[in-house]
Amino acid sequence: MKNQELKNRDLEVLWHPCTQMKDHETLPLTPIKKAYGVYLEDFEGNKFIDAVSSWWVNIFGHTNPYINEKIKEQLDTLEHVILAGFTHEPVVKLSERLVKLTPDGLEKCFYSDNGSSAVEVALKMSFHAHKNDGKVAKDIFVSLTNSYHGETIGALSVGDVELYKQTYEPLLLKTIQTAVPADMSIEAARKAASEFEELCRERSTEISAIILEPLIQGAGYMHMYHPEFLVLVRDICTKYDVHLIADEVMVGFGRTGELFACEHANITPDFIILSKGLTGGYLPLSVVLTTNEIYAKLYCDYGEHKAFLHSHSYTGNALACAAANATLDIFENDNVIEQNRVTAKYMGEKLLKFKELENVASVRQTGMICVVELKGYTPEERIGLKVYAHGLKNGVLIRPLGHIVYFMPPYIITDKEIDKMMDTAYEAIKGL
Repeated sequence: MKNQELKNRDLEVLWHPCTQMKDHETLPLTPIKKAYGVYLEDFEGNKFIDAVSSWWVNIFGHTNPYINEKIKEQLDTLEHVILAGFTHEPVVKLSERLVKLTPDGLEKCFYSDNGSSAVEVALKMSFHAHKNDGKVAKDIFVSLTNSYHGETIGALSVGDVELYKQTYEPLLLKTIQTAVPADMSIEAARKAASEFEELCRERSTEISAIILEPLIQGAGYMHMYHPEFLVLVRDICTKYDVHLIADEVMVGFGRTGELFACEHANITPDFIILSKGLTGGYLPLSVVLTTNEIYAKLYCDYGEHKAFLHSHSYTGNALACAAANATLDIFENDNVIEQNRVTAKYMGEKLLKFKELENVASVRQTGMICVVELKGYTPEERIGLKVYAHGLKNGVLIRPLGHIVYFMPPYIITDKEIDKMMDTAYEAIKGL
């Protein structure tokens, strides 16, 4: 009864994200009463394995006892304070740790509330640093074809989602797309990098930065590419005075088999953007890390008008920082990356059976992210919605990206739960 009551009340007052609300005329909402580990539970006791980590954020399970404890401790001390002219222990501690953990040379942390906002921060910092260097013509950003970096105006501008670009085109910034590597081969990486270098050769005086998701384009249908592309792009950016912005909002914090995806290429970007798993999926927080060199370009006396201009009310929120520090504690104490590699190997073994299905075009994997790409369907057939509905009926939250069925569960998932998650998806795809 409570499930239905909450559904009815919801539809009266809520407008959900990434949702055509008309779908809920035939596909009911799922009210959640509580969550624990990899499970979500509704008011009738039905349980669902969270195969997508609640939009890729929840890495150590729902209501994690350790993170819960640390947030409760912080709650009794300091919930929030303005970060302009003030500071606090959790944000200083978190910043010190992130500087040590991220690639060498990233020395300064600037906080915001979410991934899209952090993208805006990085874009503005890049432009402003060039401007303060007298390079005012560098006002164009480059991103990869098939990319997605969020849904604020600046973040949409550097994305390459056709529907978004068509709808909001009059509002968008000037951007250029360069080719993403066509597949996971080193040859494709080199070809795409060559195209980017040609673009820089022709227009580097106009280009402020290139922004990319290292190794995996999340909302870009989980497209994956070889780390060699990152190595080559880093060299090209240095050669042509173009900043490299690594958007690790989705791929950071262990998803790819290393703590950060850039580690696979052993590179240091000029900016790295982190969010989602940063707080273990608990509270909104994002951070842009950059170099002391870029920081120095915006360091000035009052009246010089060179200082960076950006702020959010909840910047560096103490509760969110406490959750982030607790998350980093778990990484430090529990050998997470090593265990993830074991779990990823098992997921990869289970992934192979999807190849036998006639409607599967391919499967692919990077670390803790597994993908099944379907074939033979039109967008109008809403195949993803059918897989999603089947999953809910059988106790698994699967949220495909169109014809892409992917698995990105919390790291604490067991082999038995992986079996349930993948077997449910297999039956859904087989029955289409």
